[in-house]
Amino acid sequence: MTARTAHSDLNSDLDTGRLAEVIRTRIEPFTGDLQVRRIEGGQSNPTYIVDAGANRYVLRRKPSGPLLPSAHAIEREFRAMQALDGTEVPVPRVRLLCEDPEVLGSAFYVMDFVDGRILGDQTLPGMTPAQRLAHYTELNRVLARLHAVDHRACGLGDFGREGSYVQRQLERWTRQYRASETTPIPAMENLIAWLGERVPPQDTTTLVHGDYRLDNVVWHPTEPRIVAVLDWELSTLGDPLVDFAYHCMTWHLALGTHRTLAGVDLAPLGIPDEGAYVALYAQHSGRDVNPIRDNWAFYMAFNLFRLAAIQQGVARRALDGNAANSRARDVAARVALTAEAGWAQAARAMA
Repeated sequence: MTARTAHSDLNSDLDTGRLAEVIRTRIEPFTGDLQVRRIEGGQSNPTYIVDAGANRYVLRRKPSGPLLPSAHAIEREFRAMQALDGTEVPVPRVRLLCEDPEVLGSAFYVMDFVDGRILGDQTLPGMTPAQRLAHYTELNRVLARLHAVDHRACGLGDFGREGSYVQRQLERWTRQYRASETTPIPAMENLIAWLGERVPPQDTTTLVHGDYRLDNVVWHPTEPRIVAVLDWELSTLGDPLVDFAYHCMTWHLALGTHRTLAGVDLAPLGIPDEGAYVALYAQHSGRDVNPIRDNWAFYMAFNLFRLAAIQQGVARRALDGNAANSRARDVAARVALTAEAGWAQAARAMA
């Protein structure tokens, strides 16, 4: 999300006339033409940049076609950002939620466009070591601030259930995985069984993002400061340590993608190693680092399992012809690799 880009013909799957009327009547009037451009990114929900006169918005909607139960929860995205407005967690201003599929073909919401940088390469090329450290420190700090939010005070007391987060997530993502399974993956079966027998106790319940990572935040155009956290579809009440471990998978995944630090010589880059990053989170959140380290292998194995389940859903949608991202078919090849990485974590914990 950086500079304004020209109008594209990629808006043909939206009724721009109806959308213009919705914006004029339910958000604010504008003059001139409505311009819509569908953007890549966000494999789950189609996303569009909408220029309405002098104003720029982002529209997120559910994909068309058959959907898995509880998937594509744009209503949760909207509610989370609405509740967090004014807290220490920066979010875009949300403008409108429309759950009527008759308007644009599926439920959607509109939020303000936040100008800034989206950083896709975890190694932060072109930065100095000090700049990289500052960006990772900020990324760590904002997640700790999210986990410190009083979810009851901001109206999210019923956003999920207290306690038993991992057990419920195991059940949910196992169901999702089974519903979208395309071919047997032994490592996934091993993970499902192993995790179910070793769930650690949960000492607190907080708001969790569920998909917090470098390219799901908007950075200030020039400063190492996050100006908006995006993609709240998986947000709920849960275990903050599981949420943090998900964020740390970049130190483990060696899948040949731009979202990994695995195998990278971090010291010359100024990027903290995983141990230092865990200690930094403990400092930012006021936690004792030792209990985090004690259960770290489980948290990491669980998150790799969950990521594999999410990837399997994307792969299934690609086969069904309604994936939101043109690269979705590539995700299918990564499901087994992710599951195997999770099972490797479990094997290390048993060694």
